[in-house]
Amino acid sequence: MTLPMSLRRLSLLSLAIAAAFSLAAAPAGAQDHSIDHSPSGINFASGRPMMQTLFGQAPIPVAQLQLNNSSRLVSLLQGGKLTLSLNDAIALALENNLDIAIQRYNLPIADTDILRAKAGTAPRGVSTGVVSGTPGGGGATTGAAGASGSGAGGTSTGAGGAGAGAGGIVTSTLGGGPGVPSLDPVLNFSSSISDAVQPQGNIVVSGVPTLQSHSFIGNVSFSQGFLTGGTINVGYNNTRSSNNSNRNLFNPQLTSGLTFSFNQPLLQGFGIELNSRNLIQAKDNREIADIAFSQQVMATVAQVEDIYWNVVTANESVKVAQEAVDLAQKILNDTQRQVQIGTMAPLQVTQAKATLATNQQTLIAAQTNLQYNGLLLKNAVTKNLSDPILANADVVTTDKITLPANEPIEPASDLVKLALQYRPELAETRINLSISEMSLKATENELKPALNLTGSYNANSLQPNYGATFGNVFGNTFPSYAVGLNLQLPLRNRSAQADVARAELSLQQSYLQQQQQVNNIVISVEQAQFALQSSRAQVLALQDAATLNRETLDADQKKLDLGATTVTQVLTDQTNLTTAESNLINAESAYEQNKINVERLTGRTLTANRISILDAENGKVTQMPHANQ
Repeated sequence: MTLPMSLRRLSLLSLAIAAAFSLAAAPAGAQDHSIDHSPSGINFASGRPMMQTLFGQAPIPVAQLQLNNSSRLVSLLQGGKLTLSLNDAIALALENNLDIAIQRYNLPIADTDILRAKAGTAPRGVSTGVVSGTPGGGGATTGAAGASGSGAGGTSTGAGGAGAGAGGIVTSTLGGGPGVPSLDPVLNFSSSISDAVQPQGNIVVSGVPTLQSHSFIGNVSFSQGFLTGGTINVGYNNTRSSNNSNRNLFNPQLTSGLTFSFNQPLLQGFGIELNSRNLIQAKDNREIADIAFSQQVMATVAQVEDIYWNVVTANESVKVAQEAVDLAQKILNDTQRQVQIGTMAPLQVTQAKATLATNQQTLIAAQTNLQYNGLLLKNAVTKNLSDPILANADVVTTDKITLPANEPIEPASDLVKLALQYRPELAETRINLSISEMSLKATENELKPALNLTGSYNANSLQPNYGATFGNVFGNTFPSYAVGLNLQLPLRNRSAQADVARAELSLQQSYLQQQQQVNNIVISVEQAQFALQSSRAQVLALQDAATLNRETLDADQKKLDLGATTVTQVLTDQTNLTTAESNLINAESAYEQNKINVERLTGRTLTANRISILDAENGKVTQMPHANQ
C-alpha cells in the first residue's frame, strides 16, 4: 500500500526524532563500576527488567542480616583462650568488625542511587565518613571529604544537594539547574462507562424529548523523557457512544484519535551532559563510596593494630609487675631470715613488706589493664560478644614488639609524596570538586532564556465501526499538524544570578579547603616521621637503661648476700629496674604505634599489610594479611 505523501513525511519526521532521542539515551563515556547484587541476582544499580514491572513488583530482596561471628574465630578459640597473631587479628577484623560491616552497606546503597538517577531523579546521597564506633586504640581518625548524604553509614554527613553545608563550606547550590525529565517510560490506560437520561428543552437538536445516551471510553497513552531534555507523548483515544437521537449520522458512533506530541528545550534545559548530571553524580558517589570503604578499612586496621600492641604492652607490663612482686617477696623472705638470726634490724622487714604491697597493687592494676585491653581486642575483631566461651576467653598474643637493628629513614619529602598520591581523602575531594563544577555548569544554564520547540500530530476518525475507524486513523484521512516555538524571557532572573554567583563562590571555597587539606597532610606526615624517629631513639636509650639497672640490681643483690649493702639499696635498685622496664615497654609500644601512624598517614596501611580490599568487601578473607611478606 502506498502511503500518502503527508503520512510519509510524518513517518520520516517521527523516525528522525526517535533516532535522535535514542542516541541521547545514554551519556557518552559513562564509566562502569563494580556493582553488588541482591541474593536473587538482581543488580542494585539496574533494578528489575521492564517486563517484571508492568503490573507492580516486589521490592528488590536484600540479604538477611548476619550477626554471627565468622568461622575463623572458632579455629582460634581453643582451650578457653583466644590465641591471636597480628595477622589473625586483622583477618578477623576484616570479617567481623562492625565499623567495616556498617560501612560495607554504603556500597549497595550507593548502587541504589545509580538506579534512582537512571530514572532522572536526583540521588539521595550516601554517607562517606569513617565509622568510629569501635572503642580502643588510636581510633578511626582519618577524616572524609565525603560525597553528599547522611545517615548511620558514617560519622561525616552531607547535605545531599539541599542543605547549607558543613565544615564552613557552602554546598546548598549542589543539585542546581533545570529539572531533569523523567527517564522512566509511563504507560497509562483509562476506561469508563456512562449512561445518561436527559430531558430536552426542544427536539430540534436531538429529535426526541428525552435523550438517552450510553458511552464507553478506552484510552491508552505512552510518555517518555530523554537526556536531551525533551519529552514525547503518544496516545490513542477511543470513544464509542450511542443514543436514541434520530439526528445522528452514525449511531452508534466511534470517535478515535491517534496523537503524537513532543516538547524539546533548545536553550534552558537542553543538553545530554546537563540532563545526565544526576547519573554522573550517582556514579561519582559510588566511586567515592568505594574510596570511603577503603578509607574505613585503613582506619579500622590501624585501630586493630593499635589495640593489638596495647594488649602486647599490657601483657609485658604484667610480666614486669609479676617479676617485681617475685623479687620483692624473695627479698622479704631473705630479710626475715636475717632478722631471725640477728644479722639485720627488724625495720628492714617493714620496708620489704611495704615494697611488696606496692608491687602487688601495681600487679593487680596491670592485670586489670590487660583484661580490659583484651576485651577491647575481642570487641574489635568480632560481631557478637554474647558467646560465653568467647566472653570468658583470655586473649593470648603471639607477636612481639621488635626494633630492627637497621631501619632506613625515609625522607619526609618522599613520605609526603606518597601521602598526596595515596590518601583516600584527596581522591574523594577531587571527585567532589568535579561534582561541584558540574553543578555550577547546570546552575549557569538557568541564566538562558526558555526556548522550547513543540510539535504535535493528530489523526482523527468518526465512523460507525472499528474497521472504518482504524482505516481513518492509520490511513491519515483526517490529520492535523502543529509546530511551534515557546520563548520565555526573564527580565531580571535575579534568583538564577544569585545561584550562579553562590555556586562559583562555594566552588572557590572548596578549592581553598582542598589546599588546606594538602597542607594539613604535609604537616601531619612530617610530624609523624619526627615522632617515629624520636620513639626509635628513645627505645634504644631505654634498652641501655634497663640493661644497666638490671646489672646494678644483680651486683647489689650479691653485695647484700655478703652483707656489703643494705636492703634499702636493693629495694631501690628493684624500683629503678621496674621503672626502666616499664618505660621501655611504653616506648616500644609508642614506636610500634608511630609506625602504624606513618603507614596510615601516607595511605599505605593496606599495601603494607597486604590486605585485599575485595576480601574486605566480601567479608571473607582468602588471602591472609602479610601472607606473602
